[in-house]
Amino acid sequence: MTRYFFVILLMILAGVAIIVKAGIIMFAERGYWQEVAERFVKENVTVKPNRGNIISADGKLMASSLPEYRIYMDFMSGERDEKRQKKDQARRDSLLNKDLDSICIGLNRIFPDKSVAQFKAHLRKGRKEKSRNYLIYPKRISYIQYKEVKRLPLFRLNRYRGGFKELAYNQRKKPFGSLAARTLGDVYADTAQGAKNGIELAFDTVLKGRDGLIHRQKVMNKYLNITDVPPVDGCDVITTIDVGMQDICENALVEKLKELDAFVGVAILMEVKTGNVKAIVNMTRGKDGNYYEMRNNAISDMMEPGSTFKTASIMVGLEDGKFTPDDVVDTGNGLMQMHGSTMRDHNWHRGGFGKLTVTQILEVSSNVGTSWLMDHYYGGSKANEQKYIDGLKRMSVDQPLHLQIPGEGDPHFKKPGAADWYKTTLPWMSIGYESQVPPINILTFYNSIANGGVRVRPKFVEAIEKNGEVIKEFPTEVLNPKICSDKTLKEIQVILRKVVGEGLAKPAGSKQFHVSGKTGTAQISQGAAGYKNGARKYLVSFCGYFPSEDPKYSLIVSIQKPGLPASGGLMAGSVFSKIAERVYAKDLRLPLSSAIDSTSVVIPHVKAGDLTQTIEALQGLDIPVQGESATDKGKETWANAYSAAKSVKLESRSEMQHFVPAVVGMGAKDAVYLLESRGLKVRLQGVGRVKRQSIANGTIVQKGQSITLELGS
Repeated sequence: MTRYFFVILLMILAGVAIIVKAGIIMFAERGYWQEVAERFVKENVTVKPNRGNIISADGKLMASSLPEYRIYMDFMSGERDEKRQKKDQARRDSLLNKDLDSICIGLNRIFPDKSVAQFKAHLRKGRKEKSRNYLIYPKRISYIQYKEVKRLPLFRLNRYRGGFKELAYNQRKKPFGSLAARTLGDVYADTAQGAKNGIELAFDTVLKGRDGLIHRQKVMNKYLNITDVPPVDGCDVITTIDVGMQDICENALVEKLKELDAFVGVAILMEVKTGNVKAIVNMTRGKDGNYYEMRNNAISDMMEPGSTFKTASIMVGLEDGKFTPDDVVDTGNGLMQMHGSTMRDHNWHRGGFGKLTVTQILEVSSNVGTSWLMDHYYGGSKANEQKYIDGLKRMSVDQPLHLQIPGEGDPHFKKPGAADWYKTTLPWMSIGYESQVPPINILTFYNSIANGGVRVRPKFVEAIEKNGEVIKEFPTEVLNPKICSDKTLKEIQVILRKVVGEGLAKPAGSKQFHVSGKTGTAQISQGAAGYKNGARKYLVSFCGYFPSEDPKYSLIVSIQKPGLPASGGLMAGSVFSKIAERVYAKDLRLPLSSAIDSTSVVIPHVKAGDLTQTIEALQGLDIPVQGESATDKGKETWANAYSAAKSVKLESRSEMQHFVPAVVGMGAKDAVYLLESRGLKVRLQGVGRVKRQSIANGTIVQKGQSITLELGS
């Protein structure tokens, strides 16, 4: 038994030794063995390319891949030879002792959240522990910070001599923060894994580029990375988004959302002719009460659109010749029985609107008037009801848009004769209930009215670029060349202009230009609970275009809010007006050429300075020169410059070697050169050309004397 005991004990001790050694290799010597592994030949090592940028229509960087770093210190030599290790370690410790103060001062300058003393104590602790991978700073740092750290003593040496090393991460950054964040989309923490949503996902194949391949090979006693297939960086995606317009829309919308304590707000601004989406805002209230871009509600929210849909219903009737804009409907006291259910106008408690023309029905957004027209002319049979649905189909209202970015919802309309089609379906559908349409689809419909009846696909990306060269463009796509006849189009355009000019949508208007559009107010269904149970929520919206005479932009503002009051005109319309006026003012900027009289010669202000260089610069700009000429190019000649009506007059000035020269009127560069060539020390105050010098010209030069130059415009 004693023999067995010793055998078992030896086996246990051997197992413990193996475990301890494995732990030492895995943790204490991990860095060393990683370096050893890197020295061996490696085949087919993947090299990841740089992901392409996403750029706004006005040339601003909206998303880019930037490197971030964690910085470490190896306090132990990587050599296994004991003598070499001791020698290298002694040299590294000596350098660290010598430069520790400089290193810590430099780290504090780059990372001011930690003091010099804290850095010093931190590095001494790492050296005491003889750590192979000691984290110098706890957070990831930018590329600029990394380059500054690499300039510090000891850290500027290679990793084997100095011990400084880094771990690089490729991070996706959005310079404008949350601006259009949901439309731009997100990528995974490791950008090599691809994208999650938005433009990043839709154009992932062109943004991510192609992987490269390398292998390690020993050449002349050194292991080198040999490139087999070079990585190909991703292309840049040029969006239709205008950063300035996006900012205008977001600020105006968020301001109103906070005022209403709303749940969700959407704003989409689109160019009428091209379908280019210039701004798209999706704001959802967070738990902290602030608003964030959480999901792309503008393209994905499937909701009953409310009264903005009345325009489509009226257009169906006008196109089919069922009525004219001047036909009269008696809406009575604002209450009307529709197949056992009561249809109400918003002012029913004040006695209703009475008799209204079709134009006035849209002006005051009468539910009773719209639903009576549709039920009267299209109700009563499945065939008539189908004619109404066919009218919507002619205008492509029911068609999906197949956008460039993922996540869009498809419009949903009930079908006559289906199990969920009732007698009340048609009158309620005609005023924006019993159907589900994303906000961007409603905007596209109104954009068609503004665009002369041409329905175009909303566009988020204009082009793909590689090294500044366009390799693919995305032209405007026409989805329906004619949604209705010219007669119907003109009639509805006049009506929509009156809705804003004379109707309930006056808050959406502007004193600077005419606006056309339609308000929308709808109670949001609570699902199985219906409309009457629980806390009531409302969707208030306004959709339209501006300026009415020559539409350039279409815009929808949609807000989900709790309880009453709820008014599409006052709430969404006021946001529309604010955005429209600011965008219109931004768009009024004229090109510089319009501010210049092409018949005159523009003579710039020219600083005094070197005569030869001044003449060369003026001749290169085709600006006439009078007076002195640079006859001897090898001779340094200084000159004053005067701007005349049609030329620049140059007058040479003699500068005596032992006297302080006159530098008033010169640029700082020339003045400093001239004064320091005389042995003076120059101090500058301000920016621009020299206005005053502290030592008068003509004074005898005393070498080493200080002279102060006051600069100004």
